[in-house]
Amino acid sequence: MAAISFTVASPSKPLNPSIAPKNPTIFNLLPNPWNPQLKRALFLKSPSISPIFIRPLKTQQCRTSSTPTTSLFTGIVEEIGQIKQLGYDKPDSFTMKIQAKLILEDINLGDSISVNGTCLTVDDFDTQLLEFSLGIAPETLRKTSLIELEKGSLVNLERALRPTTRMGGHFVQGHVDGTGEIVELKPEGDSLWVKVKTAKEILRYIVPKGFIAVDGTSLTVVDVFDEEDCFNFMLVAYTQQNVVIPTKKVGQKVNLEVDILGKHVEKLLSSGFVDAIKSSS
Repeated sequence: MAAISFTVASPSKPLNPSIAPKNPTIFNLLPNPWNPQLKRALFLKSPSISPIFIRPLKTQQCRTSSTPTTSLFTGIVEEIGQIKQLGYDKPDSFTMKIQAKLILEDINLGDSISVNGTCLTVDDFDTQLLEFSLGIAPETLRKTSLIELEKGSLVNLERALRPTTRMGGHFVQGHVDGTGEIVELKPEGDSLWVKVKTAKEILRYIVPKGFIAVDGTSLTVVDVFDEEDCFNFMLVAYTQQNVVIPTKKVGQKVNLEVDILGKHVEKLLSSGFVDAIKSSS
């Protein structure tokens, strides 16, 4: 049975060739991902000034945000951005600065941006330098694979869903449930099989042919291997060129967000909702 893979919503706007992967199947392009500075961010103690200290961006346009408090995404990656700087710009403030182009077209302060599937808030931007910055809380670093990012890393980017946007993927909140570890990358023709291992607490919500957001990319699960705590999916050649998953290697982490419908159903069943409906009918 053929696997279904979702791709970028705007093929008419090519990626920046200086940062976009060129090979349909790409492996081992990133350097050692473990960043000691990000590791330090997991602790609440304020370190000394970061060697990659970030100076606040000079905002070119002062626009107020109309973004609602609760944001939704589709899991259709709009653009691949590149980490320019990350570190402490204040004693207790860890900031990430990203270079991008499409995302800057209508950016506002306070906007929600999905970065590798993690919903973060824009706190500064520069439309001339094509850069924007986002603050990251210690809990976010503990919960997500952002801990593995470093200067030069590529990230999936998506702006929050608008009411008029085509729903090409599925409802993605940008609230990462946890991480998974890539355990296998296996090409088949020009497509790529990816196998991911994760915790049982997350795997129970993952079903064959169901939705899964991997680093913010809406994908269709092919198989679930309960005995191995694994699931897999397939990336077609086009998707490989437009998301960051193929640039990772075996052993690296990916952010996972399961389909919210599964968690709602479990909650209703455990609360006795179904029995209450039966008894009232």
